[in-house]
Amino acid sequence: MALRTGGDGGGGGAQKNVLGGSLALCGDDPVTGFFRTGCCHWGPQDVGMHTVCAVMTDEFLSFSKAAGNDLSTPRKEFGFPGLKAGDRWCLCAARWKEAFDAGMAPKLVLAATHEATLAIAPLETLKKFAVDLN
Repeated sequence: MALRTGGDGGGGGAQKNVLGGSLALCGDDPVTGFFRTGCCHWGPQDVGMHTVCAVMTDEFLSFSKAAGNDLSTPRKEFGFPGLKAGDRWCLCAARWKEAFDAGMAPKLVLAATHEATLAIAPLETLKKFAVDLN
């Protein structure tokens, strides 16, 4: 997966991740992000705050489907292939927090998680789920 950073995603100016660096690519197969840039860019148009770069698990996909957001079923009319375990996807920060509270939160890529997520969960909590920290 190529590293893609920066861009304003409609939010104005270069965007930062929760660690204070440039926002990295979350996923391009399938292409994710509210703005479909592959990054979890945030801007005022994204009222759902799709800012969390999460690594999908079967457990989380089942949880999300049961909560009313089926991410695993393909929706060809929207060009959505459906997600599977291992895919990276820009989740709504509130959905990640809901999964966290239920003990079902997926792992995160902090370098690709937008700093706006810190309004929903503190960095120390996010770090416990990071796949990109030593």
